[in-house]
Amino acid sequence: MTANSSTSLQRAAIIVNPAKPVDIDVRGLVAKHCVENGWGEPLWFETTLEDPGVGQAKEALAQGADIVIAAGGDGTVRCVAEVLAGGDIPMGLLPLGTGNLLARNLGMDVTDYDGAMAGALLGTERKIDVVRARRSDPDDEQLFLVMAGVGYDATIMADTNQELKHKVGWLAYVDAGIRNLPGKPVKAIIVIDGKQAVRRGVRSVMVGNCGKVQGGLEIFPEARMDDGLLDVAVLAPHHGKLGWLSVIAGMIGKGRGKDTAVEYFQGKSVEITLEHKDDYQLDGDHEGQGKHVVMTMDPSALTLRM
Repeated sequence: MTANSSTSLQRAAIIVNPAKPVDIDVRGLVAKHCVENGWGEPLWFETTLEDPGVGQAKEALAQGADIVIAAGGDGTVRCVAEVLAGGDIPMGLLPLGTGNLLARNLGMDVTDYDGAMAGALLGTERKIDVVRARRSDPDDEQLFLVMAGVGYDATIMADTNQELKHKVGWLAYVDAGIRNLPGKPVKAIIVIDGKQAVRRGVRSVMVGNCGKVQGGLEIFPEARMDDGLLDVAVLAPHHGKLGWLSVIAGMIGKGRGKDTAVEYFQGKSVEITLEHKDDYQLDGDHEGQGKHVVMTMDPSALTLRM
């Protein structure tokens, strides 16, 4: 008998990152909502350093879960989504991370844990786009939901002080950002939907599925997570100490001026080739270095319930 047959109770699988310090009893919260809403005993899985969520999500499906709830930060969410994308089982969110960027872009109150659990069990479903990113070195396909990048933004993720992050949250990224402002551009060729869009020295190439990043900063003003389009921002500050001011001005002006410090593009696929390896990040997780990646939109691939 399957978990979702008519004679048995629905079951939720919770995939929790035990490393996230939270001031709530997550097990108690989940159990309470399952009992109150007539669901069966929840399936419980903990992520590990070796497996941050993919194996656990596969096991949850194998055990017949009717919903898989990612209880952690954006890294946990991304790993669970990697398994659920393209399937019929919905994903729920219990935001326990530092950024919780997907939850924030969805308009969730990331401090309302009861609301998040109730939404996962009883809420309405919506489909969102996911992005598949394939690097050639190493040959590796991963998925992201919020934003990926090569260059300066990924260096920030690599160089963020973890102790500071536990104390002050996303402000730790600001510290890393300031420390890494000096740096050399890398020559990049950027091809969007098969046509070359950029060929020059850049500091960062960011590819977004959502608009907002840490601290509510809106990087991609046009981004919608269900529009079937990638949003690309290319940062190339002018030389000298005031170079980054041109980037800030370009972002405030949403890239509408003639200044090339920030350029925005949209498309269904983007190929980024760098002259040499640079830092690479997916949804805020540093994933090492690379010099070639192809990112492709997979529209409406993931079902969320909230």
